[in-house]
Amino acid sequence: MFSGKAIFRSSAAATAILMAASCASVDQELLEAKLPDAPAVWTADADVTVAPTGDWVAAFHDNALRGLIDEALERNNNYLATAANLDQAREGARISRANLLPTLGASARSSRNAIVTDPTSAAQAGGNADASGLRAQEIEDRFGLDSDGDGRLDGLDTDNDGFIDADLPNRRLYINNFSLGAQIQWELDVWGRLTDETRASYKDAAAAYADLEAARLSLAARVAQAWFSLIEARQQRELAERDTQARERNLRVTERRYDRGVSSSLDVRLSRSALGSSQANLALRQRLELESSRALEVLLGRYPSAELEAAATLPSLPQLAGAGAPGEILARRPDLAAAEARMESAGLRARAARKQMLPQLTLSSQISTSGPNLADVLDPERLAGNIAAGLFQPLFQGGRLLANSKRARAAAQASLYSYVQTVLTAYQEAENAIAAETLLAAREEALRLAYEEAAAAEDLTERRYSSGAATIFNLLDAQTRRISSESAYIQAQQQRVSNRVQLYLAIGGDFLTEEKLASLQAETGE
Repeated sequence: MFSGKAIFRSSAAATAILMAASCASVDQELLEAKLPDAPAVWTADADVTVAPTGDWVAAFHDNALRGLIDEALERNNNYLATAANLDQAREGARISRANLLPTLGASARSSRNAIVTDPTSAAQAGGNADASGLRAQEIEDRFGLDSDGDGRLDGLDTDNDGFIDADLPNRRLYINNFSLGAQIQWELDVWGRLTDETRASYKDAAAAYADLEAARLSLAARVAQAWFSLIEARQQRELAERDTQARERNLRVTERRYDRGVSSSLDVRLSRSALGSSQANLALRQRLELESSRALEVLLGRYPSAELEAAATLPSLPQLAGAGAPGEILARRPDLAAAEARMESAGLRARAARKQMLPQLTLSSQISTSGPNLADVLDPERLAGNIAAGLFQPLFQGGRLLANSKRARAAAQASLYSYVQTVLTAYQEAENAIAAETLLAAREEALRLAYEEAAAAEDLTERRYSSGAATIFNLLDAQTRRISSESAYIQAQQQRVSNRVQLYLAIGGDFLTEEKLASLQAETGE
């Protein structure tokens, strides 16, 4: 058996160990061990270390795009849901903070009970055979049946001398009771457990706010990319239309040559085959344009009716000003800020879970009063109250508290690993986008040259075919080569513009909405 002193010493030692173990919400050594050091410059391009400032949407010189982004921020359902999650997190933080304050409750109650009495039976129990012969005053004194005070029993027949001539009826008595009460309860935050839980809730709210900023930036990027994809789809559809028209001209020319005996039936069949392929490609491009339009309309919160018309050409990109140093994205990217806030929240909850095994001190007070009349309830002399303080020390709960502490600790470590992985992914996205900036520009230039040369070769071949110096094979090959190179060139333009959007998203670039622009103009007085 263990003595009381031994148990007390063990409990005190455990308390000291727990307090020492709850000094930090996250192991800094573990974080530094898992998070790699960021280089001073980007490995993909060391010349883009200057952080971009201002409005990245303005770099595309597209007013329609800005209007689409503002519309999406007002009507996109996923973004509005993220905003609602922020409100939910903020209210949750306020609820958690309320645990630090005392709680006050009040109660009020009223009741009315009916008691049925039989005066005749009572009179007989007092020695009378029946109620006859009893004076009304005696019945009144015993049973209080003269409610109106006229000296006559209510509802009873009496003779001239005041004696009762008949049996007494049953009497219904009413008893009223009113009560008021108030209770106050307050758990003192001796070890800081409630403070840790409150701070964790506010960290969750901070993460929700960062989620909203990340959703805002992500939605703007998705709208921009969807807009540019729609423009590309329109250009590809127009290219397919021109190709189909060219194939139709070829077929007419070939059929006239066949009628004159200059061309063979093989030339006619090859021309028809080429026209069929172009028509199939046109149907595909039309479908892709409709789907691109519907995808953008859904982002805008519109019905996907494919009525949104794209611009004629993709924007020309200016020279990239810079992307900042790699370490700067930790502060600029809102998704990293959200992951960091959640990591800190998990650490605080792990610390609070350890403190659950410490004693809890609670103060409580109760005041109550009651009486048969409402005025009695308000009588200060009837007030009765008490104040009590309780110290609760968990001793044995089947390992629940220890398991809960270990679970919270594991959740904090998982959140830390998730944060580190998010940082690495952010570095990867930025490095890929910066490297692609140069490579896609080189690819676009090469495809532009290929397209221009293919177009010139097509014109030359058409002239030679008309004069009989080139075969139908030469013409179809030249036209196919030109269509393929022009289509690839359009696609390369779209990929480069889309990558520029992805780059701004990867480095946490900002942009100006109409609301921000109005606020900025108000601050500068413009």
